[in-house]
Amino acid sequence: MAEIRIDVMGETCPVPLVEFRKALRKAQEGDVIEIVGTHPSSKKEIPMAVKAMGSELLDISEEGDAWKIRVRK
Repeated sequence: MAEIRIDVMGETCPVPLVEFRKALRKAQEGDVIEIVGTHPSSKKEIPMAVKAMGSELLDISEEGDAWKIRVRK
């Protein structure tokens, strides 16, 4: 099982969602993807994509303007 980290700090839509989808396609079953960013609407869009793609949303946390989303494929 691998942990994949994606840093999209300062990026705006659709970059965070596109990068997340790319990572999810490459990930093996059971891998954990952690994506960190600052774009507010991506914080809503990524969890919706997780659900649509049949993965498991593990955690969403926020620190200041930044957020971190963890997902298991």
